[in-house]
Amino acid sequence: MKIVGLTGGIGSGKSTVARMFELLNVPVYYADLEAKKLLNESDTIKDGMRQLFGENAYIDNVLNRAYIAEIVFKDKEKLNALNDLIHPKVQNHFLKWVAEQRTPYIIQENPLIFEKQQQDVFDKIITVTADKELRIERVMARDSVSKDQVLDRMANQMEDREKIASADYVISNETLEGSKIQVDQIHQELLLDIS
Repeated sequence: MKIVGLTGGIGSGKSTVARMFELLNVPVYYADLEAKKLLNESDTIKDGMRQLFGENAYIDNVLNRAYIAEIVFKDKEKLNALNDLIHPKVQNHFLKWVAEQRTPYIIQENPLIFEKQQQDVFDKIITVTADKELRIERVMARDSVSKDQVLDRMANQMEDREKIASADYVISNETLEGSKIQVDQIHQELLLDIS
């Protein structure tokens, strides 16, 4: 079984593309969703978060996402410390999940494959891209945040051109129809590559 990484910058539409692969019966592991679960469920991680960000990290035992985001997207050291706390646990969970799958290939949707230098974990990597202004609009609408807040988040991610240069496949996610055609093509290529 091949392990395929699916990555891209904020607002590129990684999750939309991942769901297209799911419709082709490809199992998809959403690294960010697992990280969010762990942030609210793991006592070890909660303790680490309180050490990093203080008691305001949680309100009524639920992660104070706005407070954390305000800090980490302006402080690279805090962002790296947050990632170092969560990512090893997510990776362990992912490996257990992989062992349960029985398909020619699986996908891990993960925005930080290249930033965390995890590319060697994957047999193939797909990078999802979109026009920068479109990405900004998507995130502003999705997260109810300002353009400046989106730009702060983008500043902590690798540029698309760097991700594209290191990817095996690139999906330009400007329209749903166009993305679906690209997903179908990559799916067929991956199946041929495996057989």
